[in-house]
Amino acid sequence: MLRLLLSSALMTIVLAVPPAGAQESGTAVFAGGCFWCVEKDFDHVKGVTATVSGYIGGKADNPTYESHTANGDREAVQITYDPAVVSYAELLATFFRTVDPTDGGGQFCDRGHSYTTAVYALNDKQKAEAEAAKAEAGKALGKPVVTEIEPAATFWPAEDYHQDFYRKSPVRYTYYRRACGRDAAVTSLWGGEAFKGVDK
Repeated sequence: MLRLLLSSALMTIVLAVPPAGAQESGTAVFAGGCFWCVEKDFDHVKGVTATVSGYIGGKADNPTYESHTANGDREAVQITYDPAVVSYAELLATFFRTVDPTDGGGQFCDRGHSYTTAVYALNDKQKAEAEAAKAEAGKALGKPVVTEIEPAATFWPAEDYHQDFYRKSPVRYTYYRRACGRDAAVTSLWGGEAFKGVDK
């Protein structure tokens, strides 16, 4: 009986240990213009498990939609992903091919710093991979890429009504995206590589 109890306890301990090679989820933070659109694109990338729209890089805490532009924040999306399914390098390749990384004044119809592109690196490895992806994007386009690579600052989630906006308000979202010319501009810039990795 004692042997059975010990065996059962040992089994419980063994089962509580993660399998060899198991990886925790990864996090990426990208600014690519309107966060509604970035969130929608990355929700359709295999291996992405969650997305949150928000603000990053400003000079004061707790930015809001009304204050983020004056505060110096960019609209950004925090992406949670499964590294066993999609790598950070693959996410970077998709990111660059869902934006116009040659535009330093904003994205499409949205102008100003809040809508410029950036990768917020959480560590040195992400920074190195982001710099490599930026160089590769520039080579692929044959144009200078102005997307900034910055160390991650505090990410502030946006208001609830901004989260999953494309699902909550599909008519308004679709009208906005088409009127802003995002898809047409990305396709014109990237050709057959546009939206690489996005299951549209």
